[in-house]
Amino acid sequence: MSQPVEVDVVIIGGGLAGLSAARRLDRAGVEWLLVEGSDRLGGRVATDVIDGWRMDRGFQTINTAYPRLPALVDVDALDMRYFTSGVLVRRGGELHRLENPVREPLMTPQTLISGIGTLTDRLKFAALATRCATLPVHRILDMPETTTQEMLRAAGLSHRIIEEALRPFFSGVFAERALDTSSHVAAMVLRSFTRGRIGVPAAGMAALPAAIAGPLPFPQLLIGARALAVGPGMVVTEGGEVRCRAVIVAADPLGAAALLPDRLPRPDVHSLTTFYFGADRAPVDEPILLLDGDRREIIANTVVMSNAAPEYAPSGRSLIAATVVGISAPSGASETVIRVELSRMYGVPTDDWDLLGVVTVPQALPAARPPQTRLRKPVHLGDGLFVAGDHRDSPSIQGAMAGGWRTAGAVLASLGARVGV
Repeated sequence: MSQPVEVDVVIIGGGLAGLSAARRLDRAGVEWLLVEGSDRLGGRVATDVIDGWRMDRGFQTINTAYPRLPALVDVDALDMRYFTSGVLVRRGGELHRLENPVREPLMTPQTLISGIGTLTDRLKFAALATRCATLPVHRILDMPETTTQEMLRAAGLSHRIIEEALRPFFSGVFAERALDTSSHVAAMVLRSFTRGRIGVPAAGMAALPAAIAGPLPFPQLLIGARALAVGPGMVVTEGGEVRCRAVIVAADPLGAAALLPDRLPRPDVHSLTTFYFGADRAPVDEPILLLDGDRREIIANTVVMSNAAPEYAPSGRSLIAATVVGISAPSGASETVIRVELSRMYGVPTDDWDLLGVVTVPQALPAARPPQTRLRKPVHLGDGLFVAGDHRDSPSIQGAMAGGWRTAGAVLASLGARVGV
């Protein structure tokens, strides 16, 4: 489409935050234009389909307990494929199971006799997770804010269970091993994981942004139009200047800071790398997350994607994803190390597995150290300039969707439009 010269609102960025903002503006009847610099929508959420393999841009999942999800998509229409509740932990040559304490409140025998931590540890963690799942959100956010590690220690959990299970788990969720992410963020993560089901769409994670974008009028989605400059009442793209009453910068965290250098501090970001392997046989039979409890801190987690979603692999084959915190440049050495670690964790040979791809996401998640101001940073920067994204809310898919929706509400209020939509 040709680029208009004037609209009410310009949204920069077609990721989850930008699309969620567009949905709310569109519902309110406000004239908007979304400009996306790449050749597709979805931002950090994408799926590559190569020779029958579906490889998401990093290991990502959808949690049915995300509060903003049902307002934006029909979850049933996503054709979800779900993972088993709980996790497996490889420790000392054995696999140990830890169940979801809310879904299995009495604990299964496998959890009761698990060699991860002590029975007291497991009971205390169940109590912590249950509190996060059942307390009202405002009560959780009224609690003193510390780091995730301090929260776990304050709950009376031993060094052993933290190192064997909780550090590996949270390091994959937050893309950092120090566990200095805000305790408020960690509590909300526990709330979602214990209340919801975790899965992926049969067609891959790209189905999520596609579903959010589905109801939007296509002519107002300007794909392949890179924003060059932003100022009060205007956006300059490669196609020229667009005048507007408000601008929502919903680019990635570093891109947003580059467009608004005088108004938005450059955030710290964490990176993740995912190794994808194809195998003739699945190393385990169920779709469950496997953690490394031997404290080697090389692989944060691994999962057989095709056990949950057979559509992710060609018929008769299995897709295994292994997530590493940070940037791991593809090389023969790194591949060898990952193969050795996966062989140890799964307890099977990996020499005949095919390395399908290595996906590094340099801006996987923004850092979220305390304080996080109740997980809602200001989005109105003045002069009709707004910012949206998980770096203004919580570092998650939920944070991106909720952040875009919240920012659109702030824009509607500033324009005097109806905001109760």
